[in-house]
Amino acid sequence: MSESAVTDSGERDPRHESREGLSIFGRIALFVRQVVSELKRVVTPTREELIRYIWIVLGFVAVMMVLVFVLDLGFGSLSAWVFGG
Repeated sequence: MSESAVTDSGERDPRHESREGLSIFGRIALFVRQVVSELKRVVTPTREELIRYIWIVLGFVAVMMVLVFVLDLGFGSLSAWVFGG
C-alpha cells in the first residue's frame, strides 16, 4: 500500500503508512496514530445488544459449568472404581 492512502473524509489513513525508514520514536508515533485510527472505527453496541450478549455469555458459562461438573463427577467415579476408593 502507498503512503498516500486517503480516508473518505480526505485525511491520510495512518493504518496504511509504512514504517520503513523510521526511527524508533517514529515507529512509536506511527503505532499510536494507528491505534487511535482503529479506536475511531469501534462501534459501541446498543443497550439491547449488550443485554443480549450478556445473556449469551452467561448461558454459555452455565452450559460449560454443567459439562465440567458432569465430566468431573464421571472421572471421579471412574478413578474411585479403578483405585478401589
